[in-house]
Amino acid sequence: MNPFGRLSPRCSPRRPGRRGAPPAPGAPLVESSRFALRDLLGEALAGMLQRPGRSGLTALGTVLGVGTFVAVLGLTATASSQIDERFNLLTATEVTVEDVARDKDEFAGPSFPEDAGERIEKLAGVRHAGVHWKVQPPDGAPAVRSSPVGDGSDQPVDVVAASPGVLGAAVAHLQEGRAYDAFHAGSRQRVAVVGSAVAGRLGITTLETRPALFIGDQPFTVIGIVDDVERKSDLLTAVLVPDTVARELWGPSAKAEMLISTKVGAARQIAEEAPVALRPDHPEYLKSVPPPDPKLLRTSVTSDLNQLFLLLAAICLVIGAVGIANTTLVAVLERTGEIGLRRALGARGRHVTSQFLAESGVLGTLGGLVGTSVGTVAVVGVAIARDWTPVIHPGTVAAAPVIGLVTGVVAGIYPAWRAARIEPVEALRR
Repeated sequence: MNPFGRLSPRCSPRRPGRRGAPPAPGAPLVESSRFALRDLLGEALAGMLQRPGRSGLTALGTVLGVGTFVAVLGLTATASSQIDERFNLLTATEVTVEDVARDKDEFAGPSFPEDAGERIEKLAGVRHAGVHWKVQPPDGAPAVRSSPVGDGSDQPVDVVAASPGVLGAAVAHLQEGRAYDAFHAGSRQRVAVVGSAVAGRLGITTLETRPALFIGDQPFTVIGIVDDVERKSDLLTAVLVPDTVARELWGPSAKAEMLISTKVGAARQIAEEAPVALRPDHPEYLKSVPPPDPKLLRTSVTSDLNQLFLLLAAICLVIGAVGIANTTLVAVLERTGEIGLRRALGARGRHVTSQFLAESGVLGTLGGLVGTSVGTVAVVGVAIARDWTPVIHPGTVAAAPVIGLVTGVVAGIYPAWRAARIEPVEALRR
């Protein structure tokens, strides 16, 4: 066996220079050389081990590319599962009902009845429900100040008329005090709940002194300060007053909305029932906005994340492929004498091509295996740090080494072609 293959016993003898003619007595027999798979892998491994440092740096590009590929898909799947969980806990239990009576009939009045919250809360699956709207008197937005006279302390603050169920549906967290309830609304008590930011601007730091604020010239006792809400974040920058008081002082509004919080799985059913429960005579005057389908949301978010991060992974793979191609091409130039000697001993061009393709393919495969491990560890590490459940699709782990192999082979095509074109005589002269 020569360094580039073995002689085939099945090849029929040939005489040099004459095709198809039987050999003359005493002429040497020449048989076509073969490059067995075992020899191919052995030569590729030997070529890599001659320069282990260069081989390691060459595979590093593939490691980064494949590792990024695995990490991207794993983190995307993990983040999508977390989005699903949060969506189911909050957004999937929220229904909004809008007053669209003016779109149907320009002479129609407000569509929500005064007992709208009580009607909806009687439906099975409803936790809290309430009507709210922004107060806009005919003479302009009411000024909010902390003193009864206009001393320059007026603040540009939204005043929101809200039934007691709105604070429950918004899942309001109180910093101090309490929220008004059905008793306050039924007896039309002039009380208010303010967001923490509004309280700071009005100089309200404690409720022990029973502070008051003035909306226009109407006094309201502040009974609660809200520091956080899970829904309707604009409530943190507003002053909330009972809807019954707002109707009495400034009249009803044709732009009111209802916020409904439901149990998990009941939102879409409540969205269908709410208009009929509120206005059985004209359900078309009310428009229910159910939560979006969680499957569609997950698909949309996952698709966007995949497109963004897979582009980054592709860039890393291209960089790795260019690195393998450059290093393999340099190796071809450095091993010109060796290639010429092998060609002179009987190796053919396809044998040289196979050897260099095998070397780049092995480097790509090793880089893919290491990159798969690095990417998997990265996904698990991030999930543990964020207290998530790591999600990695088995197909991603199985495909990653194959991607490394393909990257290595594609990167080695041009250098292998260059090596196969080296003429033995010219190579030996160098």
